[in-house]
Amino acid sequence: MKNLLYVGNKLSGHGNTATAIEVLGPLMEQEGFRVQYTSTKRNKVLRLVDMMWQTVTHFRTTDFVLIDTYSTWNFWYAFAVSQLCRILRLKYIPILHGGNLPQRLKRNPVFCRMVFGHAYCNIAPSGYLHQAFSDAGFGVRVIPNPFDRADFPHHERQTLRPRLLWVRSFAPIYNPAMAVSVLSLLKVKYPGTSLCMVGPDKGLLEAVKQMAATEELDVVFIGRQSKKEWAALSRGYDIFINTSHIDNMPFSVIEAMSLGMAVVSTNVGGIPHLLTHGENAMLVPDGDFHSMAESVAELMENESLRTSILKQSEALVAQSSWENVRDKWLEILV
Repeated sequence: MKNLLYVGNKLSGHGNTATAIEVLGPLMEQEGFRVQYTSTKRNKVLRLVDMMWQTVTHFRTTDFVLIDTYSTWNFWYAFAVSQLCRILRLKYIPILHGGNLPQRLKRNPVFCRMVFGHAYCNIAPSGYLHQAFSDAGFGVRVIPNPFDRADFPHHERQTLRPRLLWVRSFAPIYNPAMAVSVLSLLKVKYPGTSLCMVGPDKGLLEAVKQMAATEELDVVFIGRQSKKEWAALSRGYDIFINTSHIDNMPFSVIEAMSLGMAVVSTNVGGIPHLLTHGENAMLVPDGDFHSMAESVAELMENESLRTSILKQSEALVAQSSWENVRDKWLEILV
């Protein structure tokens, strides 16, 4: 079986949310691939050094290098490693994750051509990035972000209550304050509304806590949890809200659907290529907490809509399960 070097941010051991490298990598191992990982270094400079060093160390025994590719500062990890792969004549595959990658294509066209124009192939998890990269002249294949459904068992909810769950990092791009604003509005109509926010602090946790305290809202704040922990926690909640300013194809949304939760999300980035308003989720404009609260209320009061959305979301989950995604990866790697 083939040897893979997987390059990405493997930082859950430092309290960060698990990223694609910690989902796809183990699934590849289940298929018999031998996978080496880099990097677990918390310091950004040391992480880059480790990624480069591991690439050099393993290049004689590596068949493919998988590179998680994001749109912000982490883009430069992908750039550096991909250029080293070119020097070493290694086949590398950028796996596109950043919701702002289309803007990166416009801002840094030369660097992007150096990365994506020489790749063995580029993998987009959504039609959103497929379209952007195709328009820029790059070959790209669509393979949804996979997940193991065994980690996110379906829980049938007999009744829907206004119990909201939010799972992301407390970072500006995920707009956590919007969740508190949604809670504030819903409390007026549904006094029993509750909100639980799960995820590590990326600079905004204290500000969001202060906002909740100022408005005298009882929000449950929980730090980063493992997949099994937040899957178990979700049984006490009914509606998953995603408040991102920027997004591509977030694992958490599909995972929430797998757990049987109705999803209300901002309509940003790749989200409208993944979700359809009124069909498998409710979508609202970026930052529009009034519309998000109204969408939650609509799910509460319209049983036929809620039933239809939950049924269609289950179909979307099936498309993203590893059982349906694995063959697309094996076509490329075997």
